[in-house]
Amino acid sequence: MQKRWVVELSQDERTQLEQLIQTGKVAGYKIRHAHMLLQADESEWGPSWSDTQIAEAYHTSVTTVRNLRKRLVEKGFETALEREKQTNRKIKFDGDTEAKLIALACSEAPEGYSKWSVRLLANRMVECEIVNEISPMTVQRNAKKNQLKPWLKKQWCIPEASGEFVAHMEDVLDVYRRSYDLKRPVICLDETNRQLTLEIRPSTPAAPGSPKRVDYEYERNGVVNLFMMFAPLEAKRYVRVSDHRKRVDFAACIQELVDVHYPDAERIVLVMDNLNTHRLGSLYEAFEPAEAKRLASKLEIHYTPKHGSWLNMAEIEIGVLSRQALSDYVETKADMISRVAAWQSDRNAAQATVNWRFTTQDARIRLKRLYPKI
Repeated sequence: MQKRWVVELSQDERTQLEQLIQTGKVAGYKIRHAHMLLQADESEWGPSWSDTQIAEAYHTSVTTVRNLRKRLVEKGFETALEREKQTNRKIKFDGDTEAKLIALACSEAPEGYSKWSVRLLANRMVECEIVNEISPMTVQRNAKKNQLKPWLKKQWCIPEASGEFVAHMEDVLDVYRRSYDLKRPVICLDETNRQLTLEIRPSTPAAPGSPKRVDYEYERNGVVNLFMMFAPLEAKRYVRVSDHRKRVDFAACIQELVDVHYPDAERIVLVMDNLNTHRLGSLYEAFEPAEAKRLASKLEIHYTPKHGSWLNMAEIEIGVLSRQALSDYVETKADMISRVAAWQSDRNAAQATVNWRFTTQDARIRLKRLYPKI
């Protein structure tokens, strides 16, 4: 693409700009403009820097450099040294310009950047001559109107269409349709970890008109693992805090579930994900064979599909726990146990639960794309 508004300074103009910089007896913005014009000069005496190089060197935008070249070519030497007069007008996009903005925002970000920003979009629209000039605020306003947020991303589990996925999904959904059975309780199990954090400086409590103030500096104090055992039909949950998330820790969690919380159950219907520790073999690594066999015989396991952990209701409870009890610093394991126990007691007393409505019939309609084509 042919470059517009090429800067070609005469030797006298270069001398004048260099003297202006050396004397330093003018406004700072004029000295800055003089520097940029000297670097943009494409005559035989100039270095011929690109707009991007100049923008990075003088901490400005490519649009600013481009507009400086434009003022020099169209309005003359003296005008280019002055500040550009700002107009308070709103640029309205036509349909074609909006379409180009959408296409640009949905494309890959420039090399060296992980995502688009409004400033990058504004610069690229000028470089591609979609518009002659545009501010980042104008791009942001039009992006908001079109519900575009290219600077954001969401992390998501993207499943693959396969018979294996839908088989596990329908199996779990059928379990959730079972009625309550005292002898065969349905338990959703999941786990997460949390960092323990020591405050270097005491936080300032919240006051009317002032939020709580927490110093950004902190000290790591280890990590603990949280096992969430959630019984949706009973509106109960039990949280076990451990030092690790190894196979023996999972086995200890199962032993607690069988012997402490449901000692009279004939079978515990257990829904959990495919984590490598969530296997019956973990029981044999933690206990004698007879004990491992006894615990295993008490379980009826249903695994959620890979990339389908959203089917585990325990994940929802972990989210509630994180928001309600763990959004602040927790310093020690003892503090974690105390805080989790208080949350567990209050939520069980309130009989809070998850009202699961998604069924196999819903899945066959709304997730039809995940089913194999016959």
